Amino acid sequence: MRMAVFNQKGGVGKTTTALNLAGALGRESAPTLLVDLDPQAHLTAIHGKVIGEAHHSVFALYQDNRPLAELALEWEGIGRLIPAHAELIKVDSIFGKGPAILNRLNSGLQAFEAAGGEKTTIIDCCPFLGVLSLNAIFASDRILVPVSSDYLSLRGALQIEHTLKALEPVIKRRIERRYVLTRFDRRRKMSFEIRDRLSLQFGVELCETVISENVAVAEAPALNRDIFAHNPNSRGAADYLELMEELRSARFL
Repeated sequence: MRMAVFNQKGGVGKTTTALNLAGALGRESAPTLLVDLDPQAHLTAIHGKVIGEAHHSVFALYQDNRPLAELALEWEGIGRLIPAHAELIKVDSIFGKGPAILNRLNSGLQAFEAAGGEKTTIIDCCPFLGVLSLNAIFASDRILVPVSSDYLSLRGALQIEHTLKALEPVIKRRIERRYVLTRFDRRRKMSFEIRDRLSLQFGVELCETVISENVAVAEAPALNRDIFAHNPNSRGAADYLELMEELRSARFL
């Protein structure tokens, strides 16, 4: 199973969601391959490994068609990480948008899985639609869209739906997706209003689970940890565990 965590708007919790879903799976002895496909490399920074040269990152998959297994870093309690590098920002301009490049990640993951790699892959996408995000979408079985509980993110979710529908004729299938509300503040009426509007728009494709605004969730990345390693008894840990269980029960994860 491959899942891309994608939104064209930044600051909605993509990296946090990718990390903590992998952490939740890791608690159940289900190791996950995390792929950091964002030039900002936030997920790689949380891992803590300093990637000095782009050749040691996922950039090498595009430049040299280097096998992903050679790039994977062990991540205790989670599985493994394919790290990112700032050079990824050049992928669009250097390699163009031909079919070979747009399907490079898919080909790389196929080879990785055939060699006995992790059965579950979660891809942390960059917050704009370009070659890297298209690679993630083309390589994935499904898309998880985190939506922050504010009105600008609501508009962004509608844009994502438009984007996914536009891509479906290209990949010749409907892209299975789920939307999940993040940074949900139960003290604010606006959070519930946004949830209601998303429910009307997306129906069963909106997750019932919401990710609450939580200090522990915000603290964990600064300590190079997922929420379960940082504070397994926090509300944030309970939310991400519930999200994992909901996605599993829907055979989405």
